[in-house]
Amino acid sequence: MHRAESNDNTLVKSYILLPLILSAFERDSAIMSTQLRTPAPYMDVLRTAANAATADLRDVRAEMRKRGVKVYEQQRLQVGIEAKFICRGYHERMLLLDDVIAAQAAIHMRKYLGLDISGYYSYEEQYKIKPGPQASL
Repeated sequence: MHRAESNDNTLVKSYILLPLILSAFERDSAIMSTQLRTPAPYMDVLRTAANAATADLRDVRAEMRKRGVKVYEQQRLQVGIEAKFICRGYHERMLLLDDVIAAQAAIHMRKYLGLDISGYYSYEEQYKIKPGPQASL
C-alpha cells in the first residue's frame, strides 16, 4: 500500500487551508470597510496579506501538479474537512479537524499580516519531524 509522503500531505493541507484563509481575509475586509472610520490602511494590510496567500496557493497548486497530487473531493463534515486525493496514482484521504484548521489558519494569517509567529511551533517542530524542502504551510 502506498502512503503519501510528508511533503505531499503538507501540500494537500495547504491546498485546503489557503482558500479558507483567503475567505477569512475577504470577510474581514468587508466588515472593516463598513465598520471603521478610516479603513484604508487596514484594507491595504489585508490586501497585501491576501496577495501573499494567493501567491502561496498558486505555488502549492504548481507543486501539486509537478508531484502528481490532485485533490478530487473535499467534504465538510461535522468534525472538520475531509479531502480525498490522488498521489501518483494512489487514492489517499486526509481529515483536518476544525480545531486544527482554526489553529493553523490563525498562525498563517498572523504570518501573512507580518506578525511575529516565532512563538508558535510548527507541526514538524512540535513532533520533531524533519520538514521537507518544499513544505509551504
